[in-house]
Amino acid sequence: MRYHITIIATLLFALSGNSSWAGDSAKEKAPDVDTIIKKANKVSYYQGKNGSAHVSMTIKDKDGQTRVRKLVILRMDEAAPKGENGAEANDDYCGEQKIYAYFTRPADVNRTAFLVWKHLDKDDDRWIYLPALDLKKRISSTDKRTSFVGTNFYYEDVSGRNIDADTHELIETTKDCYVIKNTPKDPASVEFASYTVWIHKTTFLPIQTEYYDKDGKAFRKYLALNVETIQGYPTVTKATMSDLRTGGETTAEYSDVKYDVELPEDIFTERYLRNAPTKYLR
Repeated sequence: MRYHITIIATLLFALSGNSSWAGDSAKEKAPDVDTIIKKANKVSYYQGKNGSAHVSMTIKDKDGQTRVRKLVILRMDEAAPKGENGAEANDDYCGEQKIYAYFTRPADVNRTAFLVWKHLDKDDDRWIYLPALDLKKRISSTDKRTSFVGTNFYYEDVSGRNIDADTHELIETTKDCYVIKNTPKDPASVEFASYTVWIHKTTFLPIQTEYYDKDGKAFRKYLALNVETIQGYPTVTKATMSDLRTGGETTAEYSDVKYDVELPEDIFTERYLRNAPTKYLR
């Protein structure tokens, strides 16, 4: 199942017009905001037990000049704990997670590797390997909202923002979406005053996000452009992140997306920053 979309209005129309994606009536009582946020977090970052994808990022500046980055992303989730008396694990569990990203093109970023250990109760651990300098270094928690290897996406966009870092308010329920305003608990740690997310009511996919400055002006925007159902999971396979101040934009396209793949855990260690696990990057 595939939907190719060019603007957010068309996306919402397509979703509401197809029976398998149709939203509930806006008059129906919405779930509480914490439930919405947890489901959206699960769908965005925890589909399946683990996963892999090839990614092409096209970076366009205000003058229309483009550059392309190509990489492979591998993901492994912490197993959900068993319930009482060995009962099945909780399907909604979103625990700690490890992410490995390996760049293949262009030549100036080839063999660059990025590793994240995502934690629930403390700052994530992040490392990057820069082959041109043969340098492996930690990425400070203060750098997580800076450009991800020259794109308009941030490091935190790749691994996900901790849902406990913000307060959440359901400000609107449309025919197709729950609209959530999110305000940082520590405003000094981020460059935005708040951000608003449009979450599709049936799939719980975030399909649009806008970041606002202290004057309430939008300066950064994420938009899902293409959605496919892969192995039963609704998956964003094309999205843009736009800098509304500079006019720059990065389009990310995901291919060869796989869930529940066999990945050895030792891939997600500092050792493999310099020595890529080529078998799992094909």
